Amino acid sequence: MKKKAILITFSVKTESFSCKYERNKFFRQLYGWKQIIRKREKRYVYERKGVLSRIPHIKVDESVFIVAEKHFREIERFLQEWEDKVMWEAFEVLLDEPRLKLLEEV
Repeated sequence: MKKKAILITFSVKTESFSCKYERNKFFRQLYGWKQIIRKREKRYVYERKGVLSRIPHIKVDESVFIVAEKHFREIERFLQEWEDKVMWEAFEVLLDEPRLKLLEEV
């Protein structure tokens, strides 16, 4: 049995970002990042969550991923905030049961 999911593809308009920091901000908000702080002899590592850190997804390629239909609205809202700097499209796709399980909550 196959069920629907949403494939999202995006491309950044590099020239639209005011600086590299702003472009990195987009990617960090989407994917999250690892922050490492060194103090004296110690090293502290913090996992900073992004939108996709909270949403089960299948990464297809560098800027292509699949989410369950129920999570699409959250991704859509995020991408709409960046729509003047990021081009994106969403497509319905059919997934088989094993791949669909990858999109379920843990």
